[in-house]
Amino acid sequence: MKKCSVLGAVFLVMAVGRVQAQTTAAQPSAQSVTTTPGATAGHGAQQDVLKPPTKDDLLRGAYGPYRANNDLLFYHLDVRVDPEAKSIAGTNTVRFRMLADGKRIQLELTPQLTIDSIKLGEKTLQYIREERTVWIDFPETLHKGQVYEIAFAYSGKPVTQGRFGCFSFDKDKEGKPWITTACEGEGASVWWPNKDQWRDEPQDGMEIDVAVPNGLMDVSNGRFVSSKDLGDGYTQWKWLVHYPINNYDVALNIGEYQHFSGKHGETTLDYYALPEDLDKAKAQFSQVPQMLDAYEHYFGEYPFDKDGYKLIEVPYAGMEHQSAVAYGNHFENGYYGRDWTGVGISPKFDFIIIHESGHEWFGNSITAADPSDMWIHEGWTTYMEVLYVEYRWGKADALRYVNGLKPKVHNERPIITPRGTNAEPPQDQYFKGALMINTLRSVIDDDAKWFADIHDFYQRFKYQNIMTEDVVRWWNERTGLNLTPFFDEYLRHAALPVLELHFDAAKSTMSYRWKADEEGFAIPIKVGDPSHWMLVTPATKEWKTMPWTGSRDDFKVATDLYFVDVKQE
Repeated sequence: MKKCSVLGAVFLVMAVGRVQAQTTAAQPSAQSVTTTPGATAGHGAQQDVLKPPTKDDLLRGAYGPYRANNDLLFYHLDVRVDPEAKSIAGTNTVRFRMLADGKRIQLELTPQLTIDSIKLGEKTLQYIREERTVWIDFPETLHKGQVYEIAFAYSGKPVTQGRFGCFSFDKDKEGKPWITTACEGEGASVWWPNKDQWRDEPQDGMEIDVAVPNGLMDVSNGRFVSSKDLGDGYTQWKWLVHYPINNYDVALNIGEYQHFSGKHGETTLDYYALPEDLDKAKAQFSQVPQMLDAYEHYFGEYPFDKDGYKLIEVPYAGMEHQSAVAYGNHFENGYYGRDWTGVGISPKFDFIIIHESGHEWFGNSITAADPSDMWIHEGWTTYMEVLYVEYRWGKADALRYVNGLKPKVHNERPIITPRGTNAEPPQDQYFKGALMINTLRSVIDDDAKWFADIHDFYQRFKYQNIMTEDVVRWWNERTGLNLTPFFDEYLRHAALPVLELHFDAAKSTMSYRWKADEEGFAIPIKVGDPSHWMLVTPATKEWKTMPWTGSRDDFKVATDLYFVDVKQE
């Protein structure tokens, strides 16, 4: 697995469900979330309410004893996809090391697919199915420290579900098969058997072999190894992933793809588009090198050089599939041609290329060990958009861009959700998360230090699965400040902190304090005259006073630098 910080006895969650905008079958999970925000995110009228977990959520959510007793080492997924029958059949060979003696492990596969057999060598294993959980029993004890390998054979017809389809048998404009996957929310076990959670990833990587009808190509994660005509009307495409990979990142992209390539330093760039879109792709995908320049400038080298970087046309918006980024933004700037933040900056770049590729650093290299802490993916990657704007067009435009996110924030429930319940983070994890990070930058108030801090933060945790507590502990140690109330205020409570102001014209003073859910919330903030800001540090327990001879209307708060509410009396 990736190195994962273990926080006391906290059990960690698996995957969360995605918004069910076009569901064709009822799903066992009560939860829904999207890794790419919806085109109307932040503007819907329906209140965002955390749903009670289902039995499936509880089974999938807990990192229970039959997950915790083993460590994933390697997956070998070998499948055949039949576009006519809309079916899939194959085997996932799972290699793992036992961390404790035991006779049972827990994997997942949707009950809509058939288990053909599960074998340890030549021994057929017994199993019990409960929702999508598969309890696999061994006739003899598996011993701590020993490595084992089971072959899990399965077949059936994956059900199209969720906003991005999860497993979709589509057609291109010429009526030819175009088959893609996007299962971060629904869980990868909707189409292949695996340890369907986020904490444990196969530390030695993965092999993905996909057989498709001749004339079609499969593009998956990792480095292309070979293609082989199987002699029965099918060609097998073989890919090798050299790094740990989250199960929801594993992807099939099957179609009549046309390939072109490039290079960015030591990183190979491979692009795949349908024939009719090839020229548009060559023009639009030229944004990739500048994107890599920006992110490498702030965080360090692209994290998956052994596998290269791929950008692949798909029929949905996009997804951060590791080393195989899915792209469906219609070869337009903005988000589906829209000005994403409404301030005239996002039409300068392709939102999906910039956002989804940012997840290679936050989401794929650094991964939340539990979906409850998914803001580590989405808040940081949304802030990476801000950094991209700053790298290309300067800090003033970056501030305009990040403040354009404010109308998308709902403040209806906390960003961090209950752990162990497969619970849904709200979309505030994107926008409020990025605005919180921008506020942290203003608290530090030293850009040279800030850029060194975020670089070293990423470098400290790359290729690891972490939790919010790890993030907070690092920033506390790095800054020498107690930032725990700061992070808790934004992440564990729904409402924003409020700067309360009271003017006394007779005394020519202004009194101030924080109103916050966290009693220890006490960040400094710039107030007064914008040409000569004063830095004050309000507290929550007491009013503080400063001289102010100007009018109430002349008194300003630097709300473009800090994401807070202001209340004047």
